[in-house]
Amino acid sequence: MITQPQAPAITDPDEERRRVQTMRLLAYRDDGPLAAALKGRLGPGLPPVPATLAALVVIVALAVAGTLTDGPILLVPVLVMVVLVVPTAARDHLGRFDWLTPPLLRAAEFLTIILLGLAEDTPKWLLFVLLYIVGYHTYDTVYRTRQSIWPPSWIFLAGLGWEVRLLILGVGAAAGVLTPVTAVLTAYLLVLFSVESVLSWVRLDKASAQAQAQADQDLEQSPEDAAEQVTGDAERA
Repeated sequence: MITQPQAPAITDPDEERRRVQTMRLLAYRDDGPLAAALKGRLGPGLPPVPATLAALVVIVALAVAGTLTDGPILLVPVLVMVVLVVPTAARDHLGRFDWLTPPLLRAAEFLTIILLGLAEDTPKWLLFVLLYIVGYHTYDTVYRTRQSIWPPSWIFLAGLGWEVRLLILGVGAAAGVLTPVTAVLTAYLLVLFSVESVLSWVRLDKASAQAQAQADQDLEQSPEDAAEQVTGDAERA
């Protein structure tokens, strides 16, 4: 069963609330191996909301200006995202408006994917499937954490994170091979996220069913049986 990340005993409820809030927002970001590797080397990092919003504005400006046509220029929006948003991973995300970071980050990621796909004439259905898979992964993460059921940390690394996914797509677009690259990436993420999600929920259902069965059995026991069972367990111990 996947549970909330363990932490040392915290007596201050407000401190515990801040810890959980940080863990949730960091999970919603969906950072990958690159952000994880650089997180400890970036110092305090950039403020997440202004940096992510700035990246989104630059990407929109590039699209409106019509500069995202073909060739190496298609790497620019990806590099803007990496340079501005990766350094924000080191922040604690406890600011008043830091909850805006995940939706802004997802919007910038999706917009970049769409712009790259349109520039390289990638089939729209393939782009839709890729966006759907990433969106499902985000929804699954949010739904789990709201019930204190946390996805394993390895799924974010194996899922490559928003930054590595964009770098792969950006390089593919700059090289003129975005369609096959998108197809391979989509197939990989589809298998990874769907299988991990199904197996996790199946394990959770089994654990819940076992706990419920044990609770029902305890309710059916008479006080004498319960006392006898406790005594027997103590003697065996």
